[in-house]
Amino acid sequence: MIADRPFVNNASFGAYAEIVQSPEYRDNKNRTMLEMLPDLLSGPGGPNLTVRTGARTLSGLQAVLVSNNPYGSGRLRDIGRRARLDQGTLGVLAGQLSSTTQAVGLLRRSQYRSITAFTGAGEVVIDADTPTIPVGIDGEAVTVDTPVHCTIRPRALRVLLPRNRPGVPPPRPRIDWQRLWHIALGH
Repeated sequence: MIADRPFVNNASFGAYAEIVQSPEYRDNKNRTMLEMLPDLLSGPGGPNLTVRTGARTLSGLQAVLVSNNPYGSGRLRDIGRRARLDQGTLGVLAGQLSSTTQAVGLLRRSQYRSITAFTGAGEVVIDADTPTIPVGIDGEAVTVDTPVHCTIRPRALRVLLPRNRPGVPPPRPRIDWQRLWHIALGH
């Protein structure tokens, strides 16, 4: 939920939400993003965002994506994928980029240092230095009052997916380096 509105997939705040607000976005998403992104990243652009979840607070953000279950595995190529939709947690991707060059640089690296990914258990609060902010809720452009409370209702919607759907690679397990060293050293 975002305030009193349900969302199924994700909600974007900041730069991408500003782009979704543009009437040209529906006709040509890529061109609209390329035209608007430089000004949004380098100019005064949109609001200064803050994300709070539990004891964690991140400030000075330009873009935040809150998703139904976390995206990605820590690698940029997986940033748009989710292995599961039934974990009952909110995923958060938050970023601060100072230029379009930095944004393009994200696409060339396997790791992304200017993007922070974390899980927001049951609630994520997005605040801004403005009384209202644009939000892209499942791709729909809306404006909401700040602070924005995003919450999750585990198992509120049943989604059926084919067991062997094409195009979705299985997630790779993360390497537990400490355990690996213990095994290698015979501990």
